[in-house]
Amino acid sequence: MQDIGLVTLFNPATRPLAGAIVQDRYDLDCPWHHHDMHQIQYAFEGSIELEDAHGRHLLPRNLAGWIPAGVTHRDSMHRVRSVSLLLSPDLIPQGGDRVRIIRVSPLMRAMIAEAIRWPLDRPLDETGRIFFSAFARLCREWIADEAPLTLPSSTDPALKAAMTYTQAHLAQSTLGAACKVAGLSERTLRRRFRATLGMGWDDYRRRARLLCAVEALSDSRRSVAQIAADVGFESQSAFAKAFQQLTGETPRSFRARTSAL
Repeated sequence: MQDIGLVTLFNPATRPLAGAIVQDRYDLDCPWHHHDMHQIQYAFEGSIELEDAHGRHLLPRNLAGWIPAGVTHRDSMHRVRSVSLLLSPDLIPQGGDRVRIIRVSPLMRAMIAEAIRWPLDRPLDETGRIFFSAFARLCREWIADEAPLTLPSSTDPALKAAMTYTQAHLAQSTLGAACKVAGLSERTLRRRFRATLGMGWDDYRRRARLLCAVEALSDSRRSVAQIAADVGFESQSAFAKAFQQLTGETPRSFRARTSAL
């Protein structure tokens, strides 16, 4: 992971308190970088991919990414309707030292949408200062409600090859094929996954399938049964059980809640 360094999104001579950057037309894969402001990444439609040293995160519209000032990360966005909010560290002194994936409540979504009124490159009026002060106070509560929807990552070339294969072939991936692309025996691959990622290959594949399902439940009209089959689960009941174990709710209740956002 090579950090290209600080990326400033404003005029250093007039450091803002907070502001928004609309990203609807962005079509890019950012290199590793960091900012000197806290950042929230959110997609109103579609999904953003966000990665830090701990793993890869998928951000459909029910989730947002919290990126504290100074934390190295990279993101991918391809013409999704999204926004980035930047907040001065002075607003949230205890912003943390790692990316967090947080659940988006109706209130948070409404405030993110309202924040677009104040672009980062324009001075805040009094209303804007009051708004972002209130938003920052609420953020202290929101960032504590993390969602367990992330995939660990690794710089190990063999593991990266196995993970890339697994993500590209969710429904059809097998341990044997993952071992073949990684150039490792089954025993070695299992042991290295456990030691490096804290989970086995089977657990990694299940998590990858569920992350894909989260995006589909948020942004498609396919039935729960069809989504379960598309990501590789043998039955809808097995999918529902795994989904509830990870998220704490059923696929249907998850879809109902996120469709209301």
